[in-house]
Amino acid sequence: MRSTSTRLLELLVLFQTRRDWPGRDLARRLDVTERTLRNDVERLRELGYQVESVRGRGGYYRLAAGSTLPPLQLDDEEAVAVAISLRTGGDLAGIEESSARALAKLEQMLPPRLRPRVRAMARATSHGPENTDSNVEDPVVGADVLSRIADGIDRRESLRFGYRDADGAPTTVDPYRLVNWQRRWYLVAREKGTARWGTYRVDWMDLRMRTGLRFAPDPMAESEYADFVVRRVASTGWSVHARIRVLAPAEEVLARINPAVGVVEPVDERTSVLVTGGDSHEVVAVWIGMLGLDFEVDSPPELVDHLRTVAARYTRATS
Repeated sequence: MRSTSTRLLELLVLFQTRRDWPGRDLARRLDVTERTLRNDVERLRELGYQVESVRGRGGYYRLAAGSTLPPLQLDDEEAVAVAISLRTGGDLAGIEESSARALAKLEQMLPPRLRPRVRAMARATSHGPENTDSNVEDPVVGADVLSRIADGIDRRESLRFGYRDADGAPTTVDPYRLVNWQRRWYLVAREKGTARWGTYRVDWMDLRMRTGLRFAPDPMAESEYADFVVRRVASTGWSVHARIRVLAPAEEVLARINPAVGVVEPVDERTSVLVTGGDSHEVVAVWIGMLGLDFEVDSPPELVDHLRTVAARYTRATS
């Protein structure tokens, strides 16, 4: 049988993977009797871990909220994978410093045999320039904001926030999923009262105090959240929106664009409308030009002016 200290560590790891554990399931996972399990739970309590228990049929063990964070156990591959992810993937605006601090702590805890592997990966890896697809800086979203939203999703508690497109007026929603796309964070939620699905840019949200309002979830299918964000952003989630009349059938336009760029509406056999947008008029102009098709634009005026500027610039370049 494994040592008591090893079993206690394994027990803490199991408490991280599942909220409620029936005693017989825990005993089976640890390969011990239920009596030994009860003794191990008492040892954890003596060490300061708040392990709750409910006896009888349907009973369970649970590590209470607010308990000291249990030690994290990772095997060699997991530890190296986490270190590499933190080193190469911590480029989302707002969490760079948190990623760097976590990486420093993790590397200090790595056993000597693993440190050369992580350092070798660091020496062998380079970063390309960030945000090369836009002339607008990435929005900053703090880890605390993401955590508060995720907590609302997990607790099934409604969120209230001011929103940029609503002139700061409070909005209350039932939150379902956070989606990260093109270095932006989006919340998929149902509007309180109407139950309409909506997508909200997190950097446009000003979270208010907790509502304490619980809701019964009525979710989408797991695979639908990201697609929903892409579709909604194409029509409502950009700083700049445009309806482009394209002199080509909808099928041809669809064959030339990524679905993330926009929504195509057929007009007739020779014409369609592309509903698209971006974080600047310059970005929208680039996307339109990449179609390789003739088009007409009459709004917004700022986009029309920019296209005239670009047209004149290209004309001078070829004259």
